[in-house]
Amino acid sequence: MEKNNKEEKKLEEKVLLVRRVSKKIPGGNYISFSALVAVGDRRGNVGVGLGRALEVPPAIQKAISYAKKHMIKVPLFKKSIPHDIKIKYKAAKVLFKPAPEGTGLKIGSVARIIFDLAGVENASGKIIGSRNQIVNAYAVLKALSKLKLKK
Repeated sequence: MEKNNKEEKKLEEKVLLVRRVSKKIPGGNYISFSALVAVGDRRGNVGVGLGRALEVPPAIQKAISYAKKHMIKVPLFKKSIPHDIKIKYKAAKVLFKPAPEGTGLKIGSVARIIFDLAGVENASGKIIGSRNQIVNAYAVLKALSKLKLKK
């Protein structure tokens, strides 16, 4: 049990987005919050979760627990990704390329945070077609899950 606690302590959490959602119901407005959170250990494990609740802190907690349960393993090659990858997920098209040592992360939006939490230090990329951060986060996660290790 202690080993499990140590692993959880090493995980870093970053809130990517908090949205206030309002719904019209008879008698007024129904207001809730949704939170998008990324969780990673900077050693190749990363997850993204979306949580909804009536207040912000419970929404963030739900998102963190979902992200921890649905983490993926990202293959790393010299602190970068092993090869180019191009993926289409819903409206978002993502393109990521490995970069030489010292380049840094030349990626915008939520992808930079997700790559950082996964432990990727050098990569370049582009997200085309979607400005929705939730869709972009899941597109990045799908792209990272399709990567294969170089032999």
